[in-house]
Amino acid sequence: MNASQALSKPLKDALKLQMRSFYHVAGFSAVINVLMLLPAIYMLQVYDRVLSSANLDTLWLISSMVAVFFLLMGGLEWIRSRVLISISQQFDKTLHNRVFNALYQHQLKTGNANSGLLINDLNQVRQFMTGSSVFAFFDAPWAPIFLVILFFFHPLLGTLALVGSLVLFALALANELWAKQSLVLASQATTNANRLASDIINNAEVAQAMGMQQNLQERWQSEHWAGICHQSEASNLSSVLTATSKVLRLALQSMMLGAGAWLAVAGEITAGMMIAGSILAGRMLSPVEQLVGAFKQWQSVKQSQQRLNGLLCQYPSVKEGLCLPKPSGKLTIENATLIPPMAQHPVLKNISFELEPAEILAIIGPSGAGKSSIARMLCGIWEPRIGKVRLDGADVFQWNKQSLGPFIGYLPQNVSLFAGSIAQNIARFGEVDDHLVIKAAKLAGVHDMILKLSNGYETQLGEAGTGLSGGEKQRIGLARAVYADPKVVILDEANANLDDSGEAALAATIKTLKQAGSSVIFITHRANILAMSDKILLLNKGHVQAFGAKENVLNAMQRAKQSQQGVAIA
Repeated sequence: MNASQALSKPLKDALKLQMRSFYHVAGFSAVINVLMLLPAIYMLQVYDRVLSSANLDTLWLISSMVAVFFLLMGGLEWIRSRVLISISQQFDKTLHNRVFNALYQHQLKTGNANSGLLINDLNQVRQFMTGSSVFAFFDAPWAPIFLVILFFFHPLLGTLALVGSLVLFALALANELWAKQSLVLASQATTNANRLASDIINNAEVAQAMGMQQNLQERWQSEHWAGICHQSEASNLSSVLTATSKVLRLALQSMMLGAGAWLAVAGEITAGMMIAGSILAGRMLSPVEQLVGAFKQWQSVKQSQQRLNGLLCQYPSVKEGLCLPKPSGKLTIENATLIPPMAQHPVLKNISFELEPAEILAIIGPSGAGKSSIARMLCGIWEPRIGKVRLDGADVFQWNKQSLGPFIGYLPQNVSLFAGSIAQNIARFGEVDDHLVIKAAKLAGVHDMILKLSNGYETQLGEAGTGLSGGEKQRIGLARAVYADPKVVILDEANANLDDSGEAALAATIKTLKQAGSSVIFITHRANILAMSDKILLLNKGHVQAFGAKENVLNAMQRAKQSQQGVAIA
């Protein structure tokens, strides 16, 4: 079980940055292990010098010296622990942003990132680096020195210690091999159970309304119990081998005392060597026993680092794009073909159109035509497999995302607000500019509604905007989308949860955005809002069926409908 073998890129690269500190830890460990000889030397002197001469002055002298060295050893242990804590902090500091960004990208591309597990993986690796088990890796290389001293005392003592350490090491290896598969299966089952539990809780209303709770809970219990069974199997194996190794170590120390006594009686070693040999054997075997005891934690850490390495290798750090000048709002889509994450076939095929600044585009079409997909593509969420999406001539996927964001307003079909105040949500959790927040709220027609809440703009929302109705969430989401005068605003079914007054406010918002020079793209199934558009894009099965000025597309649709009716009558 070699730590360096289990940690591969990019975690290994992060640890290399702390290599100098690891050298310091190794240096402290060297001095500490040399000082570990003190108890054996002390007992050797007490038995062979003090007891034989009955000289108390010698006892006080060596006791005082040993006390000073013990204080030194305690200080070095404390420093060594502090250095390891510092290493773990720097390790986390190096990786936590990368892990978060990789999780973020994974969620965008797959929609099923288990963020809680992977963040916990980073914490588990970091915490392992500060635990007592790590000391065993630094102390184990010094065991041969204790073994050499035992052989110097007598070959029999050295042989007993060598055989004992080999047996304990074999138990540790067997522990890893026998329980490895059970721990992997336990981790998989627990991950599936946690993901299923989260899914059930997030959809509790549907489950409650249709009596699905019991069936879903049984599914969760099945995965949860599978994880417990595999974990128990691994723990049972580990507990047996750990107990065996502990008993063997204690028995070995007793054997060392017995063998030492026999050799002392035979006059081959002194009584002090007998006691010192037992102490040295215990010290030599201690790192091996620590490794055996830390087996279960070590296995979990290895699985955590494997998941983290897989995530970070799949989503390496990418260089941010250029911070381009503020756009005017001209959108150009060039022969774009989109295959959504986790899909096998394209949902948008060879899409091309152009939208000038301050134009309003309505995207319509039957369910499954690709309307929400095109919204995600225009926002820069999903990148087309073929073709380009350009804003003022620049590929939106080459923009610096942080600098592009303020120029884009996006209201998804399923509005997601975040825990925090309403003002923070509208301001996109940046610095809250009161003037811009109120301006955005008024533009979205939600200012009066917010003022009627208990704490107005400082009203705290729960996770996912808990505390607001669907329509209220949508209107606050609209205020967030139009915050700070974005140049392109994309609204996906923005009127889905709105009543008549809310829809009238939405129409007024779109009109104001156009007057301010913003390009607006809205997706809708309702015909009454189409009158506001300048252009219409009709999608059908991922293809552009019609695109152009509003009147031309509507007339073409009407003629096509009349033609179909005529064919049906005939």
